[in-house]
Amino acid sequence: MPSNNISVVVPLFNEQASLVELHQEITAVADEHAYNIEVIYVDDGSTDGSWKTIQEIADSDSRAFGVRLRRNFGKAAAISAGTVAANHEYILTIDADLQDQPREIPKFVAEMETGLDVVSGWKKPRLDSLGRRLASRAFNFLVNLLTKVKLHDHNCGFKMYRREVFDEVDLYGGFHRFIPVLAAARGFRIGEVAVKHRKRKYGKSKYGSLRIVKGFLDLMTICFLTGYSQRPQHLMGLAGLASFAVGVGGLTYMAIYWVVRMTAQPELTPLHQRPIVLYSVAALLLGTQLLTMGFLAELMVAKDQKRGRRFSIRETTSIKPVSHKTAKPHEATDRPLP
Repeated sequence: MPSNNISVVVPLFNEQASLVELHQEITAVADEHAYNIEVIYVDDGSTDGSWKTIQEIADSDSRAFGVRLRRNFGKAAAISAGTVAANHEYILTIDADLQDQPREIPKFVAEMETGLDVVSGWKKPRLDSLGRRLASRAFNFLVNLLTKVKLHDHNCGFKMYRREVFDEVDLYGGFHRFIPVLAAARGFRIGEVAVKHRKRKYGKSKYGSLRIVKGFLDLMTICFLTGYSQRPQHLMGLAGLASFAVGVGGLTYMAIYWVVRMTAQPELTPLHQRPIVLYSVAALLLGTQLLTMGFLAELMVAKDQKRGRRFSIRETTSIKPVSHKTAKPHEATDRPLP
């Protein structure tokens, strides 16, 4: 069964202390449920001896495989490297810090068997500091609001995917948090499952307060890519037209004001002393720039259309139709040729 074939991708950075224990937990679940698994450890430039431990695990268990990156490229790149090496239909990502529990894997499999393409973990309850929990809630609220993909925990690294998701979704930067959002934009079906969470047993978190700022910037990028990557003028053009209209309206008003001052009310304030003139000119120029940028972006999108597909196919029928104009007499078809 496809659901029994699982590639477990473990991106890690300086997690040597937890790797052996993590592998034991993963393989115990696989043995209990008869999963045909491979465990791919991706060392994202660790400096603590994690790679040596990965080599030892791979030497002792043929189901384990290691990938070592030349430097620390980030979690998104590590996940990408792991999915490239994966061979199975289902791909599970799990952090190496032991906070996510491998014994929850059957929950993901059960949800995937209902027809979902992505199942995201929901750490319930989340055993982190109050500050991290509050920041996570604020982040999840913003993501749900702006992307319309409703998940309780977009930050959770415990997720399962069909491998075709990674065939169509490009990962870079900090986009690993938004794989369900990117997948939903391509038409994949998204779900979630509540999973138990543990306190960190070894080491400390690799993420600081700067993560909040980076996450917000990545969210803005994701909103643009999923909403306007094929129609950038709809965003920049709309803003440009609004700014242009404000500028034209302000200058029109000041033109009328100038005529009135010159012909009937010379005591009015001179134009060069009215700030509205400067603001109107600035709005006019900004609107022109935004419209121009929108046209350039549309030109780039139009040229890029020739390089890749802008759609996603879920499935096809078993027999591909043959054109009546090109079919040869000896070619079999489901219907007689005229």
